[in-house]
Amino acid sequence: MTKEQEVNVETQEVEAPAEKKETAQSYQEEAVPVVDATAPKRKSNASVPVDKFDWDSFEDDSSMEDRKADEEKYNQTLSKVVENEVVEGTVMAIGKREVLVNIGYKSEGVINISEFRYNPDLKVGDKVEVYVETAEDKKGQLILSHRKAHSLRSWDLVNEAYEKDEIVKGYVKCRTKGGMIVDVFGIEAFLPGSQIDVKPIRDYDVFVNKTMDFKIVKINNEYRNVVVSHKALIEAEIEAQKADIISKLEKGQILEGTVKNITSYGVFVDLGGVDGLIHITDLSWGRINHPEEVVHLDQKINVVILDFDDTKKRIALGLKQLQPHPWDALDPNLKVGDKVKGKVVVIADYGAFVEIQPGVEGLIHVSEMSWSLHLRSAQDFLKVGDEVEAVILTLDREERKMSLGIKQLKEDPWATILEKYPVNSRHIATVRNFTNFGVFVELEEGVDGLVHISDLSWTKKIKHPSEFTSIGDKLEVVVLEVDKENRRLSLGHKQLEENPWDVFETQYPLGSIHEGTVTSFADKGAVISLGEGVEGTCSIKNLQKQDGTTANVGEKLPFKVVEFNKSNKKIVLSHTKTWEEPKKEENRRDSESTQSAMKKLKTNLEKTTLGDIAQLADLKSKMEQEAK
Repeated sequence: MTKEQEVNVETQEVEAPAEKKETAQSYQEEAVPVVDATAPKRKSNASVPVDKFDWDSFEDDSSMEDRKADEEKYNQTLSKVVENEVVEGTVMAIGKREVLVNIGYKSEGVINISEFRYNPDLKVGDKVEVYVETAEDKKGQLILSHRKAHSLRSWDLVNEAYEKDEIVKGYVKCRTKGGMIVDVFGIEAFLPGSQIDVKPIRDYDVFVNKTMDFKIVKINNEYRNVVVSHKALIEAEIEAQKADIISKLEKGQILEGTVKNITSYGVFVDLGGVDGLIHITDLSWGRINHPEEVVHLDQKINVVILDFDDTKKRIALGLKQLQPHPWDALDPNLKVGDKVKGKVVVIADYGAFVEIQPGVEGLIHVSEMSWSLHLRSAQDFLKVGDEVEAVILTLDREERKMSLGIKQLKEDPWATILEKYPVNSRHIATVRNFTNFGVFVELEEGVDGLVHISDLSWTKKIKHPSEFTSIGDKLEVVVLEVDKENRRLSLGHKQLEENPWDVFETQYPLGSIHEGTVTSFADKGAVISLGEGVEGTCSIKNLQKQDGTTANVGEKLPFKVVEFNKSNKKIVLSHTKTWEEPKKEENRRDSESTQSAMKKLKTNLEKTTLGDIAQLADLKSKMEQEAK
């Protein structure tokens, strides 16, 4: 192969692509050193054919020295590149996939454009930091990395931006729980959902794959956590807008706004840079359960300014105030005593609110729902949604208040109480309530009466009415007394039967003995059942049996009546006296017989004979036996 062919082959091997060749050529033109005019000139061989080329002259020592001097001067114009270091470069060209960066080396470095996705505004001439991965690869290409340069300096950059309160650019990578993941200087930072914008965000996905400006609001170097905010960038501007808008506000001013957010307690309206709140009570003159019944998101509405606070930047708005008040449209002829119809809109324990026309309500207190004196909950009579008819009890147009009643639609049962429930008449009542002193019963709705505990039974000892009956039970009663003015009835149950104590007086006379059963023990004694519902009491002392023990519950024993009190319905018994008194009587009779014999003996002592002595001996023996 000839030398000319060898030169051509070498030229083909090192020939660069057109794009890079042009760049290298332009770069070399700038880097070619100036040749000294006083230096010895070499013989030019540029136009000499290869076969006649003077190789001896070309390889002359003096010409080689000149060449080395030129190369040294050229190399001095180039930067010294050290691999694995971060240097600054200049963007020379931006393609669809790659970015060419000049760091002052023989050739430009190539960087994948995806490494600049956080900076969509990158342009030719920008200064960027790059990491030298390889000075020359197999193709002689300089390989650089912008991401690695950022990675090495990322925490320094993040901390510096945080300390200086600088604005940084970040690339929104993906959505995560509660917010977004943002690439900032090669570090994954967290963007909370509440920090994306000043208004609530409904769709986070629209921000994915976008580059945005952020402020670093929190750094945890220990756990390598970074929190950023986009909202913080626009809040300052918005605050200025708010201050400007609020300074121009006046109470009663009507503005147009957009429904920004709806909550259970009200609606937030955007007034063009500042938000105001319409409380749920200011949305409609009528009752509503949720603001969504009146407005919807993004709706354009007119609102009136009710109040505002310059310091707290709070604005209270009203919607219903733009409409005439319903009370102003109320029939002027409506008066107390008139009947109206309406719908139950709210129920409380104390009553029900009835809407007789939109925005006009009246209260039916629970006491006006029934003639009964035993007040119950309003839920026992009405429920939300019921259509009712009522009577107007009070009407105040200035205060816009109205009270209603439904019991007035029925006749007051106490108006004819004496005709329906005369004294000594018998009726069936329902047990409604207990007290310690008696039972309250209901004869009909609105007519209640009291059965005193002493009027429940002639014979039973009742400590509490619950021992005798239960709530809800039917109880037959007799009217004892009627107090129409105070709406009171005195009733009795035991009066349904004759007083058995008139019979008991002859059946249980003092000193009579009857068989009884010990049923229970009380504080001072026991209760003894004598049968047929008759009970007596016996003290512990009088429960002692002949063998010295005390009777127990369930034992049947003879009892002696020691006291009978008809007025107090009281029978006092004793078991001990049933065996103790007969024994005392027998001892008394024996004592009297002995005394009589002794007296007779004494009177006849002077006439004593042998037979008398014998009798005396027998009497002595008998007395000794009795003593034993």
